Order: sequence, then C-alpha cells, then structure tokens
Amino acid sequence: MKTSPVRTVARLAVANRVSGIYLALVGGAMAFATVQPLFADNPDASLIWVWPALFTFPAFGFVAWLGEGSWGGEAPAWFFIGGIVLSALVQSLALGAVWQGLRGRRGNRGHLTTAN
Repeated sequence: MKTSPVRTVARLAVANRVSGIYLALVGGAMAFATVQPLFADNPDASLIWVWPALFTFPAFGFVAWLGEGSWGGEAPAWFFIGGIVLSALVQSLALGAVWQGLRGRRGNRGHLTTAN
C-alpha cells in the first residue's frame, strides 16, 4: 500500500521522536518568550526572542535576511514569529529525513537468517 506524499512529509516533520523533541524545544522557547515579558519590568525583556531564533537558526537566517531586505530592519513581529514557526517545521522535516535515513526503512530490511 502506497502512502501519499503529503502524509509522508507530515510524518517526517512531526511524527517521529527526533522531530517531536525538536519541535517541543522550539515551542517551549516560544512559549517562554511570550510569557516572560509579561512578568519582567526591565527594558531588555524583548531580547528573550533571540532563543527561539537561535534554535531555528540555519533556516531562520534566510527569514532574517528576507525581513531585512523587505522592510529594512523594521519587519513586523508577525513576520519573524511566522518565520520561526516555518523554520522550525523545515528543520524538523530535515531532522526527520535524517533520522529515517539513519534508522533505515523497516520494510526494506528483510529478515536475517543464519543463511544470510
């Protein structure tokens, strides 16, 4: 039975151990970055958003470059938050593909016997 490409991509990006841990890390950093300025009274509270960006950095570098080129350093917050989410999903897909490649496909392994 053949699975659809969309289901395969979704399984690689979300439904494996490595991608789940990575997405939980990024989601936790984003949740903390959202809540922390509510309780902080110092002017540097917005710098907490550096952590989610760093967790998604290789892909987020392109988003930052695009925001700098489009808005000249004054990109809206929705652009960067959406960029963090998109970057996390792209990197989660890459992590899932690497994880599957390292583990090998279970269907293609065959059964080992003493004759093999």
